[in-house]
Amino acid sequence: MPYPIEDKLVIAVASSALFDLSESDKVFREEGPAAYKAFQEKNIDNVLGKGVAFPFVKRFLSINKNFPDEMPVEVVLLSKNSPTTGRRVFRSIKEYDLDISRAAFMTGKSPYAYVSAFNASLFLSANEDDVHQAIQAGLPAGIVLPSVVNDDDEGELRLAFDFDGVIADDEAETVFKQQGLPQFQEHETVKSHIPHNPGLLAPLFKKLSSLQQLETQREENEKDYQRLIRTAIITARSAPAHERVITSLEEWGIMPDETFFLGGMDKKHILSVFKPHMFFDDQRQHLQATADNIPMVHIPFGIANL
Repeated sequence: MPYPIEDKLVIAVASSALFDLSESDKVFREEGPAAYKAFQEKNIDNVLGKGVAFPFVKRFLSINKNFPDEMPVEVVLLSKNSPTTGRRVFRSIKEYDLDISRAAFMTGKSPYAYVSAFNASLFLSANEDDVHQAIQAGLPAGIVLPSVVNDDDEGELRLAFDFDGVIADDEAETVFKQQGLPQFQEHETVKSHIPHNPGLLAPLFKKLSSLQQLETQREENEKDYQRLIRTAIITARSAPAHERVITSLEEWGIMPDETFFLGGMDKKHILSVFKPHMFFDDQRQHLQATADNIPMVHIPFGIANL
């Protein structure tokens, strides 16, 4: 029997992340709401182009095809459109055969307040104000940054995460920012046996791990089963600060498929090999320094964003 939404891994996505709305947004900014409404009605049957989050969403929803009895994931549309202007979005969703049926249309207001109502473990939007408001409210949210949309036919879903300020809180990052690297290394070595407090995306990572357990069970019964989900943590930490990361992950009962302790090495070298469909980092300068063909999500949380 399918999971109730309270037990699913739910991703909330704004239309600005799912589709390319640059032309529509230009009309809104230059001509106002009335012209925007007329533009959407005129183009209601013109399918919107794919946005940065589209390949991620498509692969995420494909998890349900491998587990039709459970249907363990769901994507919910959270939109600042009105239901009238949002019709073009839903027609595009239908055209691309995306299994998205739940939505909130806010008629100009930010939809972030409804992230918890839909039990979403992540809210993706290209609107920075909406994401900042969500973060301030303690909600898991990220800004989808502009990049090339590469929607290949490969089925695997690859997700990469920074650790501090994303999976964990910014306790250690605060020490690094305020006191420097030697004090950071000492602080983390002394506390190597003490798990970090979870960060905003820890619940998302935990639910991904639960889905991977479903895959493990399937793999045990079907030797030719091809796993869908691959996760990685890519952090600037190095030994001995790596110990506390492992302690935290073990305490939370989760473990990524791949873990990289780079000691300050540029993350783009790892990302160019792993090729994630989304990379989540709390420091925008790290994201901007990577190749522009990797989808990036900025988590504007903690001391790194003050």
